[in-house]
Amino acid sequence: MMQPIAIDDDAAWQAVKERDRRFDGRFVTGVLTTGIYCRPSCAARHPKRENVRFFHDGAAARGAGLRPCKRCLPDNVAPDEDAVAAAVKRLDAGPATLEELAKLTGYSPTHFQRVFKRAMGVSPAAYARARRSARATQSLEQEGKVTDAIYDAGYDAPSRFYADAQRLGMTPSAWKKGGAGVTIRYAVVDSALGPMLVAATDKGICRLSFDEDEAALSKRFPNAKIVADDGTIADWVEGAVQAVEAPLAMPDLPLDVAGTAFQEAVWQELKKIPPGETRSYADIAAAVGKPDAVRAAGSANGANNVAVLIPCHRVVRSDGSLGGYAYGLERKRTLLDKESGKRTLL
Repeated sequence: MMQPIAIDDDAAWQAVKERDRRFDGRFVTGVLTTGIYCRPSCAARHPKRENVRFFHDGAAARGAGLRPCKRCLPDNVAPDEDAVAAAVKRLDAGPATLEELAKLTGYSPTHFQRVFKRAMGVSPAAYARARRSARATQSLEQEGKVTDAIYDAGYDAPSRFYADAQRLGMTPSAWKKGGAGVTIRYAVVDSALGPMLVAATDKGICRLSFDEDEAALSKRFPNAKIVADDGTIADWVEGAVQAVEAPLAMPDLPLDVAGTAFQEAVWQELKKIPPGETRSYADIAAAVGKPDAVRAAGSANGANNVAVLIPCHRVVRSDGSLGGYAYGLERKRTLLDKESGKRTLL
């Protein structure tokens, strides 16, 4: 089993909340009230933060008087999981080819590609691109020369970086730090679904929600500069209204959202669902290569920051019932009826 990495409590808790499999085998989560320790990805209900303590491994947790969870079996990290964890650690450190990762883990390239995508929801190449983009963004914040930062991040040419940069938007670190260093413009407008908040950075829309105001936006991005829009994002706001009013003619709007690799894989699948159609949570889990992660797919669905534009309302339960929706089932039903050509009053 690979040795666990050092990790601060805030990062560990975030991994637990997201049930991020990348951290399985790197630390365990001890729940002091139950006397149990779990993997970060354990599907059990999350404990209260004040009852949690993090340990480097099961031995440390047992030394503190805790016992392993019988549901997630934190001491039984399977070879595939260990291989994926090793590959993630390697990719987090710098670029690597599929052949290099396969040699590192003792798998054939083709088989490791399947193992990695099943565990992470994206291919090693897609994960590597995301990490390379993150490294470039970090380097750009620190380096004096743009070219040096680009090559230091692992790009073989500036053109490759600029191609990736078209989809970077707010950096993952900025998202995690509450929008630190970012200016977010917002507007609250009337829509067929009620008051709708549209907020955007210079890169694209970062929040679309209902029944929210500036205070709610500031709570979500406490370290960002929040300003009322002066017309700068008027075209995007108009496009967002059109997405609600006429979903069959939804414009292609730029988005600035960030999540875990698994969340982003789920969101990409949501965007593939045609208007007028629905998918089950199980369908989405299978589509990202993790058919057993139905609950995690539901959590990723609920973590969507841009309602309608990433159409999480098109996901329903396997029995055809609506399931949940952050803005109420009536809104979800109205959106689905609009897309299917039905007329429904909210």
